[in-house]
Amino acid sequence: MTNLLFLVGAGIAVLTGIGAGIGIGIATSGASQAISRQPEASGKIMTVFFLGIALAEATAIYGFVIGILIVLKGV
Repeated sequence: MTNLLFLVGAGIAVLTGIGAGIGIGIATSGASQAISRQPEASGKIMTVFFLGIALAEATAIYGFVIGILIVLKGV
């Protein structure tokens, strides 16, 4: 029973990837709309865009690492 709970906890931890995917999608949409409206500011927009993607992806990586740690601790 406890091994099953470890696996459920790991699955829940990995679900952070859903939030990261949604966040990256919204950021991509916003950046493409901003560049289409002001093409001359594309350099600054892309810098902020990549910073936002890195932060969103970091949350997915943290969730993945936590999921792995939970599984390894439960074994």
